[in-house]
Amino acid sequence: MQKKQIQIKQNYFIITLFVFLSSVQLIAQEDSIYIPEIELTTISQVNIGNSYITFPTDIGNIESLWFEANLTPSFYIRKSKNARLMGVLTAQIIIRMFQEESYPVRTPSYMPQVTVYYKLRSKTNACSLSAFAKLAHHSNGQDGDFYLEDGAINLKTGNFSTNYTEFGLIKTNFNKKRNAAQFFSSSFEFHFPGLTIDELDGQYSLYRWHNIFSIFKLPENKNKKREKASISLKGELTWLFGNMYDWNALDANRINLKFTFFYHPKFLEDIGFFTQFYHGQDYYNIYFDHQITILRFGIMTEKLKF
Repeated sequence: MQKKQIQIKQNYFIITLFVFLSSVQLIAQEDSIYIPEIELTTISQVNIGNSYITFPTDIGNIESLWFEANLTPSFYIRKSKNARLMGVLTAQIIIRMFQEESYPVRTPSYMPQVTVYYKLRSKTNACSLSAFAKLAHHSNGQDGDFYLEDGAINLKTGNFSTNYTEFGLIKTNFNKKRNAAQFFSSSFEFHFPGLTIDELDGQYSLYRWHNIFSIFKLPENKNKKREKASISLKGELTWLFGNMYDWNALDANRINLKFTFFYHPKFLEDIGFFTQFYHGQDYYNIYFDHQITILRFGIMTEKLKF
């Protein structure tokens, strides 16, 4: 009996020692992991998104395109690098070149916007909660009649214009186990009825709820230098509210979904390759009446460093 008890105690001791040593090793590993500083500038860049250009290989029910390009140059207004308050001016433009005679670029989306960010609190350099407010304009630079004589929407020269504001929160975190920076944002978008053309009433959502989750997988950083993410994944869900066609409040057509996978190879400096799936209302100004489901590929800029 005593030998059995001694054997049990020895087993407990070995197990306890093993758990202790494993814990020490785990703690040492976690302490050796470099936790990057996530600045307000980085938070805004994640929220605004990246410039990109697609390849002419879209799979889905969108018009045949040579490319779609999103240009998002931004200008920052802040007192210092560590400021908790910052303004961002963004001159966003989206263009599509169609696979038609003369390769036309029709009705680009002009989306100038000004956004103010404020860091509410920060537990660590990489874990914070920030608020933002945006004032934006969206038009296509056309002044023709919205409808054609047959009642169809005039996609070539029809006027499209709306102005809106957006308010939201952004939560940032750093996952030591996966060595990844994480961002989650939730915001509400409101279009001013008096500053939106009357033709959009009843068929274009003036109230939108956005939810975005992004994760950036960082390379091993033993030298504690700022690095670019080698892989990133971004999921977006938007719910469209308000009076739209004959859709009820829970109609599946009110949901816009987007998933973007980005890979940044080491041999490239500022660009990488992306794959994107999108399902929902077309976001290209007056083409909003189209419901599209597409899979696309292209190149994207990625200037974020952690």
